[in-house]
Amino acid sequence: MSSASADNTSRAYRSRDVSQILGLSRRQLQYWAQTDLVRPSAVTQGGHHRYSFQDLVALKAARRLIDAGVSVQRIRTSIQALRSILPSVRHPLAELVLVATGDVVLVFREGAAFDAISGQEWVFEIAQLLREIEAWTDDVAAFTPRARAGVRELRARSRKQA
Repeated sequence: MSSASADNTSRAYRSRDVSQILGLSRRQLQYWAQTDLVRPSAVTQGGHHRYSFQDLVALKAARRLIDAGVSVQRIRTSIQALRSILPSVRHPLAELVLVATGDVVLVFREGAAFDAISGQEWVFEIAQLLREIEAWTDDVAAFTPRARAGVRELRARSRKQA
């Protein structure tokens, strides 16, 4: 990493700078800070917000989730749930890989995907799916025209007995 890159990841950004960098309004930044969606890492003695690089990552993640159709309330609920589910994660929007599918926020971590609110795992084993397909194929193959004829014959007999 160049010294310029290191400077950019360690510096504090003013709300005006963040607004220009990310295309968010200063009002959005204020609202998101007030409602605990993404709070700035620091506030000056004069009450001015200062955002870290990690805050910018979180803001961009929030913006992308919103653009994907996830409500601000759902994101906020997801953040609160993730802090409970994963207590070692302090900044879920910046530290985790989040993906929106509809209004559901999925978290990808350590080879698994799970719902951010419920913690329910969403990943299934591909090998298990292949076994299910093979079993289905075997069942279909067993149900040949000859087997279907046998089923029709059994049905016909049961109707005569009824």
